[in-house]
Parts: sequence; structure tokens; C-alpha cells
Amino acid sequence: MPRFFVDALKFRTRVFIVGTAAGVLSLLPLAAQAQAAFPAKTITIIVPFSAGGTTDILARVVGQYMSRDLGQPVVVDNRAGAGGNIGAQAVARATPDGHTILMGTVGTHAINQSLYKKLAFDPIKDFAPLSRVALVPNLVVANPAQPFKNVKELIAYAKANPGKVTFGSSGSGSSIHLSGELFQHMAGVEMKHVAYRGSAPAVTDLLGGHIALMFDNMPSAIGHVKSGKLRALAVTTPKRSPALPEVPTIAEAGVPGYEATSWFGLLAPAKTPAPVVARLNASILKALADPEVKKKMLEQGAEPHGEKPEQFAQFIQAETAKWGKIVKQSGATAE
Repeated sequence: MPRFFVDALKFRTRVFIVGTAAGVLSLLPLAAQAQAAFPAKTITIIVPFSAGGTTDILARVVGQYMSRDLGQPVVVDNRAGAGGNIGAQAVARATPDGHTILMGTVGTHAINQSLYKKLAFDPIKDFAPLSRVALVPNLVVANPAQPFKNVKELIAYAKANPGKVTFGSSGSGSSIHLSGELFQHMAGVEMKHVAYRGSAPAVTDLLGGHIALMFDNMPSAIGHVKSGKLRALAVTTPKRSPALPEVPTIAEAGVPGYEATSWFGLLAPAKTPAPVVARLNASILKALADPEVKKKMLEQGAEPHGEKPEQFAQFIQAETAKWGKIVKQSGATAE
């Protein structure tokens, strides 16, 4: 056979093979294609609060490990405002391919829908839960210059000076805010709430003596307690924290039955392909099982907590009902 015809035949064969491969790929389910391609670029964790707060700290600790596991950079994008709603809305509207995810909180996914009259997103329908990341006590911390040294003295002082004690929070409707509102309701005191755009600026003002106290998430306050810059009065959980075992619970210190626990978890936009959700979940669980990650979180007073997406979804629904009742009982409002 003339060489010209042999070369032509080889060319047609190559074209057929390439074309067939492309055809087979096009027949694969979109979910399988997404799994094969994921992650194809940088993954962004949107933190709906300012840098330096607990949500930000946890996102960076877990994100650093996930970057190594997934083989792509994982970066944190802080979008603070409206009690976390601005950042949450951004993820709800993001392309559902797993490359933009949210470090959600008890505020964004269990409290805000009861606190705000109208949200631009649905905390349940617009997200694909990936996993919880941590359970975190709130820590009642005061500027050392304040005249009260424990919860009983705080209650006595607040009752003698209605509205004089100021407490800061990471924003109206945050778990930090509602922890304070619940305390007022159960202790029968009146304090003045001061909302900030994140925990970090509130802590800065607390250190400077511009506000009296905070019901802050432990990771963003524990360092200042250990250095003596802030005074720890109590933790908001039913049991004492191993990170600060000498600090009593609020229930022990004078308000029986008081309990408020914060939690944090990662979520993707709704309609993110199931294989991508599974890959992200696996990476998160590996991160939370890593000894170095666990150590960093425990040192900050955060308890690592991983679970399957369906378990996280059920937990969010239960928390929504629980905090809805607390919001109603406390009379708290963000508007």
C-alpha cells in the first residue's frame, strides 16, 4: 500500500479514537465529571465575620490542612456584616461547584431566620451542609478595671445600675449577642448591648475599656485571659471547659439552668454535586482527625466535631427550632 494511504489511514484512526473518547466523556453523568475535575482551582472559604474572630481562626486552621489534602490553595475571604448574612448570601449565590464554601455559624444557620424579618437567602434550602467543624463555649470576659470579679457580683452591680453595664458582640443576632440577651432575661438584669462588625473589634474595645464585658467565643478571648488582660467570669456551657477548668459555668456561678453553646460548620451552595460534597466532607473529617489540627483547636477552647453531611443537616434543623424559642423568649431583635 502506498505510504500516502497508510498515513491517511493512521490519521483517520487517531481522529476516531479521540472523537470516541470525547463522546464517552460527554455521556458520563455531570456529577462524575465534577468529581473527576474537583478541585480544579483555588477553594475560597468565605468567613461572614471580620478577621481575628473565632469563625476566622477555625477557618484558617482547617483550611490550611484541606489545602494540603486537596492539592489546591484554600484561602479565607472575610465578608462581615448583618450578623453574618452578607457572607452567607454570597455563598448561597455562588456557583455550586465546591470552590466557594462558607464557614457558617449557629448565628447564620440557626438564629438569624428568627431574628430578621426577611433574609435574602434560605439557611436550609440554599445550602448543602458539609460538616460541623467545632463546638465552642462562650466565655464571659470583663475588663479588669470593672468593679465585679464574678457572676454574682456582676448581677448585683447590674441590678444596682440598670443599663450602665455595656456588653459587646460580633453583631446583632450573633450567638455572642444572644448569650448576653439570655443572661439578662434569666438573671433579671438590664445591660446595654453594643454591636460590632465581628468579634475582633469588640475585643479591642473591651481591652481598651470602652465596653465592660463580652460573652465571647472562647478562641478569640482565651489568649487575653491567660495573659491577664481580661478577667474570665464564667463559661456558657453546662460543663466547665478543659481549656480553662478553673472557670465556673454560669449555672454554677449564680444562674441555674443557663446554657448557650456556639457551633461552626462548613457549607457549600445548594445543588453542589454529591461527589464534590463527599470529597469536601472527607477532607474536613481528615483535617479534624489530624493531631496538629486537634491540638490547635483544643488549645483555643474549641472541641473538634466532624460528621456526615446528612447528620449536619439534621442538626441545623434541630438548632433552628431551639434558637427560635430562645429568640422569642429573650425578645431579641436585629431590626
